[in-house]
Amino acid sequence: MLTHHPREPLPMAGGTTFRFVTDGVHSALEQAREAAGDRKVAIGGGAGTVRQYLAADLLDTLRLHIVPVVLGGGERLFTGLDDLRLEQAAAVAGPTVTHVTYRVVR
Repeated sequence: MLTHHPREPLPMAGGTTFRFVTDGVHSALEQAREAAGDRKVAIGGGAGTVRQYLAADLLDTLRLHIVPVVLGGGERLFTGLDDLRLEQAAAVAGPTVTHVTYRVVR
């Protein structure tokens, strides 16, 4: 888990251990890939986290889950990513949420 606050690893029931990474997105992704082995790695987080990975050109796919609820002021997802290009790959609409998948174009 990418954070600004160092913490000890947090083991969970079922064998998952959350590791708290304070030295940036590159390190967090490297550690996640190492832990995943030959499996895929998914990055989850808010706008700030996703923006850091997009700015570092570390994402191949972006999945957005859109719910028509206003929770507060929020944070803009694409601020400072003027050169970002996305191609829509899929969209699935449900009664309460729409899931949109984009390929990150390089």
